[in-house]
Amino acid sequence: MAGSSRNNKRGTQTTIIKVGANEAGKLPPQAQELEDSVLGALMIEKDAYGTVADLLRPEVFYKDQNRVVYEAIRELAAKDQPIDILSVGEKLKSQGMLEKAGGAVYLADLTRRVASTAHLRYHAEVIAKKATARDVIALAAQIEEMGFDETQDVDELMQTAEAGIFEISQRSQKRDVTQIDPVIEEAFKRMEKAAMNTGSISGIPSGFHALDKITSGWQTPDLVIIAARPAMGKTAFVLSMAKHIAIDREIPTAVFSLEMSNVQLVNRLIMNVCELEGEKIKTGKMTKDDAKRLNTKINIMKGKPLYLDDTPSLSIFELRSKARKLVREHGVRLIIIDYLQLMNAQGSSFGSREQEVSIISRGLKGLAKELDIPIIALSQLNRGVESRQGIEGKTPQLSDLRESGAIEQDADMVCFIHRPEYYHIYSDDKTGKDLRGLAQIIVAKHRNGATDSIWLRFRGKYAKFQNEDEAVDPDEQNSVMPMADESNSVSIQSGMNALGENIEQPF
Repeated sequence: MAGSSRNNKRGTQTTIIKVGANEAGKLPPQAQELEDSVLGALMIEKDAYGTVADLLRPEVFYKDQNRVVYEAIRELAAKDQPIDILSVGEKLKSQGMLEKAGGAVYLADLTRRVASTAHLRYHAEVIAKKATARDVIALAAQIEEMGFDETQDVDELMQTAEAGIFEISQRSQKRDVTQIDPVIEEAFKRMEKAAMNTGSISGIPSGFHALDKITSGWQTPDLVIIAARPAMGKTAFVLSMAKHIAIDREIPTAVFSLEMSNVQLVNRLIMNVCELEGEKIKTGKMTKDDAKRLNTKINIMKGKPLYLDDTPSLSIFELRSKARKLVREHGVRLIIIDYLQLMNAQGSSFGSREQEVSIISRGLKGLAKELDIPIIALSQLNRGVESRQGIEGKTPQLSDLRESGAIEQDADMVCFIHRPEYYHIYSDDKTGKDLRGLAQIIVAKHRNGATDSIWLRFRGKYAKFQNEDEAVDPDEQNSVMPMADESNSVSIQSGMNALGENIEQPF
């Protein structure tokens, strides 16, 4: 079993393995007669190449000569030159590849083997499927060999297997051109469904009225990037949304947390729902009123369709597998990822981290389209924000997205979280607006709508975002409040101590 490598346009190395007869004497899947017939038809029938161009690549041909001949045909077509036996022969001769392609006699023989061009597309599909089957066999042989290698890490083996299947499936996925009528019908169905909703929200409501007015809710199949510098409250923001979507509205939602454990994430959610300071949850010591509120409100979280996954260093291939299962088995309608830069694309080699992030962002967009659900991914911003001055200087920009411009390119929507108060900016000089305790949500890119910004209230000690017009205690400060007097405090029962894993401040 021999292998060779080629580079695709993104710089990712793809291994092409040619499969020979195996130990049992079986021949790999092939259709040599159809290969000959298709190549002959391409050199006889004018415009035949356009019929099969989306299905066939040189690598799908089993015979070496046929692979060389098709490569020459493809190069002629790319330059809009005529494709016939003479032009193909001259092209191969100019490249010094005519003998490798079997010579002029072989080209003539290919044209003589054409019985009819009527079923050219079907024959090309058979050739492509045979090539896919060979790819799967080759991958299986590679995985088998790695599996018997005792020095091979099992996790890496699984990543390689998953990445290989993912790559093969991506290459083999083809969509036919669709006439507009059924698409119009589907568009009308979606409009009718949206019209049944009260108000103007056609997607999944975030729970933040001003934001939903801009987005009309999170739409399918959008990839939404929510980006901010550390300490802006990215996790608190998406958990506030998850609380509204999964707990209040009972819309099935999945959260993939690559940074925090499930217990830490639930701690944050308890702070949000029960309005308890993190220190009280960490120590389990709180006032009788706190304990009563905890016991009352924590019940509203139970039995809700919120699914958590804290797999560290999650790969795009693992996410794809898990997400499919969540949608199939639990009807999940929204996926949240915290956060993108902690993901990886194991199983492939990359020249740089930027290339890997590009693969991840493109994979997330593809997954959103495949599952027809919105995917929200958190992202870090680079340090450029910190070096700029003033309220406008500290405001994030699309160029601040960390590690890859592909994130901006692949995303349907990019939102920034900005808290001027963090930079000791307490009022807007232009409007006189008091910025203490407020966070600005900036819709910087919106492929299907307008860009704008809105203000939300940030209640740091509860790791909570809420609508600006919602009432809060006027004396409430964003810092964590001191512990209550021990004489008026109680300890949570041992059954609740599982929530006592150490958590950081909710920023």
